[in-house]
Amino acid sequence: MKIAFIGGGNMGEVITSAILRQDLSTPRAVSISDVDQTRRQYLTETYGVYATGSNLEALDRGDVIILAIKPQHLVEVMAELSGQLKPSQLMLSIVAGARIQTLQNKLKHHSIVRVMPNTPAQISQGITVWTATAEVSEKQKVWASSILRTMGKEIYVTDEKYLDMATAVSGSGPAYVFFFMESLTQAAVAIGLPQDIARELVFQTVLGSANFAQSSTDELNELRRMVTSPGGTTAEAIKIFEQGQFGELVRQAVIAAYNRARGLGD
Repeated sequence: MKIAFIGGGNMGEVITSAILRQDLSTPRAVSISDVDQTRRQYLTETYGVYATGSNLEALDRGDVIILAIKPQHLVEVMAELSGQLKPSQLMLSIVAGARIQTLQNKLKHHSIVRVMPNTPAQISQGITVWTATAEVSEKQKVWASSILRTMGKEIYVTDEKYLDMATAVSGSGPAYVFFFMESLTQAAVAIGLPQDIARELVFQTVLGSANFAQSSTDELNELRRMVTSPGGTTAEAIKIFEQGQFGELVRQAVIAAYNRARGLGD
């Protein structure tokens, strides 16, 4: 599979590293365009891929074109690539907020896959939600799925509206988890634990809890009740969370992120 990246930034490198690490493609079959010469040199030296300063040159070298640029550069890049894609090429976009209709209209191309990955993709532990236009063939869907699985799990949805929702949950979600971990670590230090011990306790507790929940057949609320003995220490902590309307705060935060995701698309 020949894969060409338009944009060699962080996510472009994450996907490049993943597909090469899992032998989905070879360095000779991967091309990356980037405006930064230093960045191009780094990508070539690190991964052995072909790097160019020309988006059109990269475009000509791929069966799958991965649009991995920052949203603020989208209008300029779409104008450059407009009408240049071959009907047989698949455009896979990871640009936040870029709607399929916009991509189709501006690129004058119809085989589009829109993707919402998340940060743990960097260690192949991510979750990616994606959808495809009707013009994307079954073979191209297999290509897309194979690429996304190198970054972790993937979920295909038939309606694009779910990508804005996924943005608010899984796309932004790692930051929510990091925020909670940061707060829990600070609280642990505040009651007297050394920083290094607090950090290790928090990291392993979150990791272990997530793995345990994923392996269990019980619902999350039941798992929480299993840990929360009446009148015990956990019950006291949960009482504080409930008094502060922790669940409602989470709901409001996700709604705010979702509305922002929709706004970016508009």
